[in-house]
Amino acid sequence: MIRPALAALILAPALAGLPVRAATVYVASQQGAQLARVEAGAVVGGTSVAGAPATVATGGGSVFLSHPDGHTITVADAATGAVLRRLPYKGQGFGLAASADGRTLFVADWSGNRIDRLSAADGTVEASAATGRDPAHIALDRAGRLYVADRESHHVSVFDGARMTRLATIPVGTAPFALALSPDERRLYVGNVRSNDLTVIDTGALKAIATVPAGAMPYGISVSPDGARVFVTNQHAGTVTVLDAGTLATAATIGVGRYPEGIVIEGGKAYVANWFSDTVSVIDLATLKEITQLPVAEGPRSLAIAAPAKDALR
Repeated sequence: MIRPALAALILAPALAGLPVRAATVYVASQQGAQLARVEAGAVVGGTSVAGAPATVATGGGSVFLSHPDGHTITVADAATGAVLRRLPYKGQGFGLAASADGRTLFVADWSGNRIDRLSAADGTVEASAATGRDPAHIALDRAGRLYVADRESHHVSVFDGARMTRLATIPVGTAPFALALSPDERRLYVGNVRSNDLTVIDTGALKAIATVPAGAMPYGISVSPDGARVFVTNQHAGTVTVLDAGTLATAATIGVGRYPEGIVIEGGKAYVANWFSDTVSVIDLATLKEITQLPVAEGPRSLAIAAPAKDALR
């Protein structure tokens, strides 16, 4: 069990100060059962990962994938994508977050209405806490605080990750699903898939401060590195809405592939998983236009980025 005194150390950025290689974008394709790697705007490799991976997360030189119907979590090497081990998980694990050092996993049990803290070494459940109904995605901040989108309870649960105690329950829109923290972690953005809007939470006050329209079925969120823009995928519209973070006004609407889901930002570009197109759209952040679509395995849903420490790649 993580002792409170050690929480900051465990959840702090791993191997800080060491040289890092260029970040890689990891793409989980559910129907195609594959983990793809994208570097410098091109697909550089793919690894078979049996069991319909849904959500991908990174930490400590490893990549983690949840398998809601397979009752497992895959651990892969971040440098090569090679599968290292498969961790058993009794629940229907969907949402996934990893500590920066890769030693601790947080898993949202969709059907069990709980969140579990696991050892990434062997899958041992160290602690659990009840959530709302159908917990979806998880956001983990640098201090070890967890935010969970409780889709069918229409709120976000906030937990202390070290103690696994609930700190707050924050009402949002209808059916919250995707979450993204601003770079300074002062704001949490929540995509509400059935009310077609975005809720903004003040993470200091732990309360919602605004709700603004998004497109049809907002399903994924990412924030630019400077915190100035928020990118929201709209599954039913086939678009990405770009919001000005200061005014929350719509700055652009960008057409992408069919049923866009996950989105991440890396190296001046946004990458979007298009579930029904079997592609990843690449958006130029300077022009706010799609510049290409990269073919990947069937059913890409989730993306994550990582810049592994140099010695983690040996």
